[in-house]
Formats: sequence, structure tokens, C-alpha cells
Amino acid sequence: MFQSKLIYIHDPMCSWCWGYAPTWLKLKEQLEHRIIVEYKVGGLAADSQQPMPKAMKEMLVETWHKIQKQLGIQFNYDFWRNCEPRRSTYPACRAALIARKTNKEAQMIEAIQHAYYLNAQNPSDEITLVELAEGIGFEKTAFADELASLSLNNELSDELNFIKTLPINGFPSLVLIHNNSYYPIAVDYTDWQSTYDKITSIID
Repeated sequence: MFQSKLIYIHDPMCSWCWGYAPTWLKLKEQLEHRIIVEYKVGGLAADSQQPMPKAMKEMLVETWHKIQKQLGIQFNYDFWRNCEPRRSTYPACRAALIARKTNKEAQMIEAIQHAYYLNAQNPSDEITLVELAEGIGFEKTAFADELASLSLNNELSDELNFIKTLPINGFPSLVLIHNNSYYPIAVDYTDWQSTYDKITSIID
């Protein structure tokens, strides 16, 4: 049985997490046969029905351009023309928690990221999340009911409280738990090997 665990702290609607996704997936693939790999959602922005302020829109568009230039990951800027953005990522986090229960969390995260960053859909809207869930095998009505449930909201609150206890200061973040000690692992956005070497130097 694995004695070590790597926690990946992210938000499905975090643009830097999208930029890190190709490297993260390679790192995860290399580690899964050696240690437990676990996702935790960070809850970047609380529930809101308010349209995103213009200044925040401009800041996020600038961030997308910066990430695309630095990391080469693609963004579909039609999102800002076709959708009404809201600063609200908790619904997407809840969707990831539902998917976790049937080992589909990674699929749900990928579906949300592709919808948001490539297909100009809005994962702040629960209808979008329900459609994405159906696309990976969930029954729409049951998923929608759970997405709106108080019990799921309590699960998210518990997870966010746990995240606050970890040695991180943003998303994405990596924390290695080994021999009951917590090690913050620096995120290298382009080189999975350097992160892998750091982790294995601790656990070996």
C-alpha cells in the first residue's frame, strides 16, 4: 500500500490550472503507480449571479493572453463575446466533487476546461455543468439535483476549510504528504520531470 500522497489543489475555472494541465497530466501519469494522487478543489470564487465587472474582464483577458504566450496553451476569446461572465467558480468545484464519487473527477475537470477555454461555454452556469456531466455518463436530472443540494455545498465547505490548512498560496499547487509531513512542491508549468525528481527525492 502506498505510504505517500500528492495532493493537486486546483480550480476547474483557474486559467493557470488550464495552462498547467498538459504538464500536470504527464506528471500524474508517471506518479500514479508509485503514490496516491488526489485532487482537491480550491474554490477560486464564491457563488454569484452578478455580471463580472468590466475591469475584471479586462484583467482576465490579459491573463489569458499572458498564459497563452508563456505556455502555448490555446484559449477561445469568443467566450468574452458570447457569454455573460460571472466571477463564480463554486458551481464547477461542486461538479468536480460529484464526479469524484464515481472516479470521474479528472474527466469532469477536463470537460469543464474544454467547455470554458476552447468552446466558449460558461461553467458558472449550472445548465452548462449538467450538459457536460451528461456527456461523460451522468444522468442529467440526478446530477442537477445533487449539484443544487445542501449536502454537496457542505462537502465543498469542508474541502475549502481543509485547503486552508495546507502550505499553499495559490492555484495550481502541489502538496506532498510523506511520513506525516507536508511538503509544498513548486509547480513547474513546462517540465513535469523536474517536479517528479523533486517528489521522488523525498519519498525514496
